Amino acid sequence: MDIDRPANVSFFDFVGGVQLLQGEDTRTAMPVILIGICVSGAVGNLLVLLIFIRDFRNGKGSEVKALLASLASTDLVILLLCAPVRAVTYYKQTWTLGSFVCSTTDWFQHSCVVAKTLILAVTTRAKHTIVPRTATGPLYNPTWIHGALAFIWILSMMFPIPQMLFASTVQHGRDTICVSEMPVCASDFMSFFYKIYPTATYVVPVIFTIAYYTKTLHTAVNHAPSPQHQSKVILVLLCLSGALGLMLLPEWGTFTWIRLGYNKPPVGLIIFAQVLLYACSSLSPVILMTMYDDVRQGLITIWFIGTCRGPKHLPRIKCPKTEGNGAELGANAVANAVSQEKEKTFPDVEHFWTGRRNTHVEEEQDPVPWEREEKML
Repeated sequence: MDIDRPANVSFFDFVGGVQLLQGEDTRTAMPVILIGICVSGAVGNLLVLLIFIRDFRNGKGSEVKALLASLASTDLVILLLCAPVRAVTYYKQTWTLGSFVCSTTDWFQHSCVVAKTLILAVTTRAKHTIVPRTATGPLYNPTWIHGALAFIWILSMMFPIPQMLFASTVQHGRDTICVSEMPVCASDFMSFFYKIYPTATYVVPVIFTIAYYTKTLHTAVNHAPSPQHQSKVILVLLCLSGALGLMLLPEWGTFTWIRLGYNKPPVGLIIFAQVLLYACSSLSPVILMTMYDDVRQGLITIWFIGTCRGPKHLPRIKCPKTEGNGAELGANAVANAVSQEKEKTFPDVEHFWTGRRNTHVEEEQDPVPWEREEKML
């Protein structure tokens, strides 16, 4: 990946993944790792979205669930649209996706990453209580959530615009590469911008979110009258915020390091930072499925529905049919219950009659000894 920086630019960086790498190991291993992260993370985020959609349809939604569903959607977009671009780039070692994708890939990925961070920050104002379907007024006001999400995405797409302006395809011998070049004339302003950009979109929101949930968790555990459910939800959000802050730190560190004009960081660190970025999107559904009671219960319900429909798993148990009216379903349920009652054995009665059959009366305690003597004669 050795390439000289032009004299008229203040920094020079690859876009869409490190290119011109030497060695077949990296070319083979990186696409496999990224595809594995994409598949596992996409399945997890899809399950989380299905669970949240099911909760809202059943009237068990809340403001936090709405924001977490938006977070899962953002992770799904990152895994399905951004990670495959890097996998193709690492495999080809050159840029083969055209100038439009070159100009927009880093801009779109940064927009999604910034949106994730800001969505978690907005959850600090969301209510954790369940919202009924007919809720109106102060209990549930979806307008502010829609407005907050719209503002977050607009802001997230505006901040990384320089990523789109400075990205272009360049010929390097016979190969085409996608790079980001910033002219020297814009270096003073962009140097100031690249100090404000990570601070406003990563450092401040992450520190604020972690500090808020740490303080809230301490208050909920020590002072709340019924802290169990509330503290569990707060702990989930704290773990999500902490995981996001730690796993995105290498990506933001290398990004700022290069943009501020310092020596280029090691290639291994850049690749490791990109892998952690996509692994963060795959880790979020794992945290929700293992720590969030509502998501875990929804996952169990989905698994039960899926296995119940398969006759190979449960050959003797039939699931209720969706066709037909309620009377037919009720009659089938009653018939199944009656048949199960007939097959049941009453252990107390069986033990009583077994005991009566096996009872052996001793000779001294026999109340009618003359009948026994007549039989012996």
